[in-house]
Amino acid sequence: MNIELHAQIEKRPLKTPLRITGHYFDTYELLYVELHDGPHVGRGEAWGVYFIGETAESLLAQVRSVADRIREGATREDLLHLLPAGGARNALDCALWELQARRDGVPVARLAGLNGTRPLQTMYTLSADAPEAMAAAALDFGPARYIKLKLTGDALDHARVVAVRDVRPEVALAVDANQGFTPDSLMALLPTLLDAKVELIEQPFAVGRETDLDRIRIPIPIAADESVRDIADLDALVGRAQVINIKLDKCGGLTRGLQLGEAARRLGFDLMVGCMLGTSLGAAPGYVLGQRCRYVDLDLVLRCVSDREHRVRYERGWIHCDETVWGGPG
Repeated sequence: MNIELHAQIEKRPLKTPLRITGHYFDTYELLYVELHDGPHVGRGEAWGVYFIGETAESLLAQVRSVADRIREGATREDLLHLLPAGGARNALDCALWELQARRDGVPVARLAGLNGTRPLQTMYTLSADAPEAMAAAALDFGPARYIKLKLTGDALDHARVVAVRDVRPEVALAVDANQGFTPDSLMALLPTLLDAKVELIEQPFAVGRETDLDRIRIPIPIAADESVRDIADLDALVGRAQVINIKLDKCGGLTRGLQLGEAARRLGFDLMVGCMLGTSLGAAPGYVLGQRCRYVDLDLVLRCVSDREHRVRYERGWIHCDETVWGGPG
């Protein structure tokens, strides 16, 4: 079967900058992929994994390196051996899912073993900033029912948490350090987190320092993000983290994301679906995976200045994604 492959880089600005530990983003570049078999088109996009140095250019080079195999009809399972976990494989994998859905006349959700999809309550992410700015942003996210604060391990973290909790006493709170805490800084912040009724702490320590989790005992679940890219990373987190954050750019597509979720559940982890920067086209495959997750963090589309023609919707703290956005049979 002959498949046409089109791949390009899209540069997109953000409405508001995103600051996390060690990084500041005010624009981003996406890899956009289309696969054509004649009457049917499959699409995918990826930002890549910034913390391992992926860029839109490196993703495009990876796609071009397997272009002949894709044109010859490589499958999603073939991709698991052709490319490593990362953004390039994610974009191609998602395009192959949609291409199959359109060929078969069956939505991706059903191909993935679901009877359908339902709206998901999603976290709304606050960029690390001055406490008063984060409080103002929390008020701007008026419909949110779950807010996630980006923290950096510095002296302002206490005031950030207090400021947001003061203005939004009714919402669930999570915090995300993006590797920015140390055991000492986390334990110093813990009374504040407990007072604020924080329900989840994401990626407190640096990748490679997972054993630091052995030194602390806290009554708040820990979610591993940067520490988990693929199934082989799970064993090191048993007994140390309670939640695995699956991002399709990290693990390399919905195919691997579903496999990673199954493996994590077998080991006793709860599941979280997260997202990198991107448009509704990037959030939609995560929405399918999110049907099987306890925690959902698919809000970064809201930072896009422009989106795709068909878009996910955010209403009252919930994300809605119908089949016209991605993965539908029509």
